[in-house]
Amino acid sequence: MTGARLVWHQFRYDQRTFWREPTAVFFTVLLPVAFLIIFASIFGNDPAVFHGRLIRGTTYYVPGIVTLGLVTATFVNIAISLVIARERGILKRVRGTPLPTWVYLAGRVLTSIVVAFLLTFVLVLIGRLAYGVSVPTATLPGALLALVLGAATFCALGFAMAGAIPTESAGPPLTNAICLPLFFISGLFVQSGDTPEAMRRVADLFPVKPLFEALLTAFDPATAGPGIAGRELAVVALWGVGAVLVALRTFRWTPRGE
Repeated sequence: MTGARLVWHQFRYDQRTFWREPTAVFFTVLLPVAFLIIFASIFGNDPAVFHGRLIRGTTYYVPGIVTLGLVTATFVNIAISLVIARERGILKRVRGTPLPTWVYLAGRVLTSIVVAFLLTFVLVLIGRLAYGVSVPTATLPGALLALVLGAATFCALGFAMAGAIPTESAGPPLTNAICLPLFFISGLFVQSGDTPEAMRRVADLFPVKPLFEALLTAFDPATAGPGIAGRELAVVALWGVGAVLVALRTFRWTPRGE
């Protein structure tokens, strides 16, 4: 069997496993949808400020919740699921089977990316049909580049984080302790202009805010050209490269106790 067929087989298995897990589906898919409806319904008519211009609140929140969904589907999902598999001995057993380890990991990555893109489609569709948010057309290259680069970076960060999480039970609290504050100070829930300057500077150091602003650039009707936010995407890419280097050194296939 070729490598591509093995990856496809593993991907199908991981997809079925994900969609049969109610907790994963709720926190990864349903919760971001609920967040979009809540924030767009409450604040949708209030204008938001982006690059000194006023934009519709719904136009602001759609890429914000898309960013949240992408981070949850990739970084959080990969980090938690890999730690569970490691501590239960699943990763160790995989290494003892004829299945190439890269195929197993590729199936996990593809599952997270497909879920992230499916969730993005659902969120954008809701934003368009329910709130009249414009779908990027001329700026579609910028939106797609941000999504692809963001998914790759946060998948890599998920692998790096999995190496740092000591136990199975520590996975959810540690990932949430990292993500939730970043979501707030990066402007996903509260406009960044309403947060203290010190918090904005901290958010600039991490990849969540640059990814959000790259997506918001593509969704902004006033954006001219392909909508590629080069500076923001460069920050995201640097985090991705750093995450790969860290993951190569810290990723474990055996439980911590061994």
